Amino acid sequence: MDFDLPEEAVLFRDGARRWVEAEVPKSWARELEKDEHQYPFELWDKFTEAGFHGIGIDEKYGGQGGDVIFQMLLARELARSLGGLAWIWGITSFAGGKSIGVYGSDAQKERFLPQIAEGKLRAAISFTEPGGGTDVLGALRTNAVRGDGGWILNGEKIWSSSAHVADYLLVLARTDKNVEKQHHGVTLFFIPANQPGIKITPLPKLGMRSMGSCTVVFEDVFVPDDLVLGEPGRAWYMLLPTLNNERIMVGAFCLGVIDGVLEDALDYMKQRKAFGKLIGQFQILQHYVADIATARQQTELMLYYTASLQSAGKECGMESSMLKVFASDSAVKAADHGIQILGGMGYSAETDMQRYWRDARLWQIGPITNEMARNGIAERLGLPRSF
Repeated sequence: MDFDLPEEAVLFRDGARRWVEAEVPKSWARELEKDEHQYPFELWDKFTEAGFHGIGIDEKYGGQGGDVIFQMLLARELARSLGGLAWIWGITSFAGGKSIGVYGSDAQKERFLPQIAEGKLRAAISFTEPGGGTDVLGALRTNAVRGDGGWILNGEKIWSSSAHVADYLLVLARTDKNVEKQHHGVTLFFIPANQPGIKITPLPKLGMRSMGSCTVVFEDVFVPDDLVLGEPGRAWYMLLPTLNNERIMVGAFCLGVIDGVLEDALDYMKQRKAFGKLIGQFQILQHYVADIATARQQTELMLYYTASLQSAGKECGMESSMLKVFASDSAVKAADHGIQILGGMGYSAETDMQRYWRDARLWQIGPITNEMARNGIAERLGLPRSF
């Protein structure tokens, strides 16, 4: 097996790393996080100027091209500095670019992909229902019924990140209640966020603060037929391949967080003195950084392997779930060790360790809980369904 990245990918990764150092240093990310109610439009604009919104979008639609490997390389480099704020790029990349690029019609691709590539369209994902969490289908109450030339949508979503500044919402709704299985009869809509009948309310939360997460209420919202993605009633079949992409992206973000944690921990251990010597000489702290570095190596290997499977069009459902679980658990543990290494300064908002921990903690919960992902892994190994 060849563990080396292609030369083109290495050049892209190194360029992205230089850009992050120059344009979005950790000190600036801390400033962005000071006001959780202020969306960082300036960060979005920096991504636009760099052409990052076009990564993964075909050049014929104004994109930069590149497959999932290039997307993951960028995600890792962004998260090393930005932590969870890297989702400012990632949400639209998935909800807009990836989703429309995979199951949008030719007309929808022509309409939306150039806008996304140019940074002129922000999207948000509206899947989760109040009281539903990972049980997306079982808790699905948002519904749409046929209207004149389209659909009438009603329901409520929660934890829709950046919905309050989005131009469009990627919404999952039930369009047929008379089905044998829960995953039948659900449809995807790409809805203008300013459509009459939509009410969006930001929610306070622990991490990824300035990105914002929201409740979204739909009351008799009209959605024309040309904003239905794919075939009505078959959304779940279309979503499954892109869910692997989302889990791989989470793995890349977590790996970037581990990079940042290790970087900061080593720097601090080489400067801070206690009891007459550098704390880098303390054996227990050396063990902490050794564990962080080992987890980083494991996560990197899992990430590149799984992304290569996805890029080659091979099945990677179990591998992407394994990656998501291991990477998020490792990122949280690494950040927790990082806080312990820095002591009181690790708990301070003047450093990044607490930010890494707050942001990484969410990835153990979403987009699917690690417990539910483990259930799926066990089922793929031939064990009976546990839920």
